[in-house]
Amino acid sequence: MHATRHLLKPTDFPWISRKRLEILQVNLGYRCNQTCVHCHVNAGPRRPESMSRETVEQVIELLRLSSFHTLDITGGAPELNPHFRDLVRAARALGVAVNDRCNLTILAEPGQEDLAEFLAQHQVAVVASLPCYLEENVDAQRGSGVFNTSIHSLQRLNGLGYGQPGTGLPLSLVFNPQGATLPPPQDALEADYKAQLGERYGIVFNELFTIANMPIQRFGSLLISKGQFGDYMNLLKSAHRDENLESVMCRNLLSVDWQGCVYDCDFNQMLGLTLAFRGHSRISLQELIGAELEGNPIRVADHCYGCTAGQGSSCAGALN
Repeated sequence: MHATRHLLKPTDFPWISRKRLEILQVNLGYRCNQTCVHCHVNAGPRRPESMSRETVEQVIELLRLSSFHTLDITGGAPELNPHFRDLVRAARALGVAVNDRCNLTILAEPGQEDLAEFLAQHQVAVVASLPCYLEENVDAQRGSGVFNTSIHSLQRLNGLGYGQPGTGLPLSLVFNPQGATLPPPQDALEADYKAQLGERYGIVFNELFTIANMPIQRFGSLLISKGQFGDYMNLLKSAHRDENLESVMCRNLLSVDWQGCVYDCDFNQMLGLTLAFRGHSRISLQELIGAELEGNPIRVADHCYGCTAGQGSSCAGALN
């Protein structure tokens, strides 16, 4: 795999700093039952990294002693971590909202037969990857048979109340472009998704998040292999909009890796750009308890243009 960090670190991206922390995003490990072309984590079935019970307990302690109102759980497929359900239970008991970044096919994996019911029981918001409403496009990006399994999983979630009015069970879908292009306008694409999935499969959902592909890990390596890395970076930089700097996700979110190390965002995590605080180049969860990070500078590199290009991009979709 081609590394991209050395290509991204020399940067003229604007200086930004933190606001009040609201969202704790925790990566439970890089193991996944899929191997997606656009994956910025380079997740897959052979990845062994998985958060330990001890580190999960540290996450719970941080939630208990902090002002985070949302726990955003990601991976890999985070549900494959053996402590996933205990973390969900603990967070909900503390009154913290929980998002599960779900790839949908995990709901059909052996041993996960009751996962959908568990998520509904604990009112976990499902943020589900579905990069298109067409079978051929999804399978090309995520693997053969993924589309049909994803559709069945969405229908199952709908049957439990997800995406339905008044249930308190939000269901969001996530779109990533198939190649080196920016996402189309989010509102228009959401309308297309709702029309196509509703008419063809009877599926309903609350909202669509459009997220730009990041030039790191698997997707970054693919760009280099195709000789497209420079062109893609030029596209991101030419589409930069200063107004998006106000609401990029790193300003109110912290990212934690499977070892308990802390980063400004999930993308920095994949590049090994750890949170800089009080002169420390690497800070752990335990050191974070009681720390005041508002106003702390955020580490930036050229990949940050992926979040400010065009309509903007974050874990919650377009910024404007």
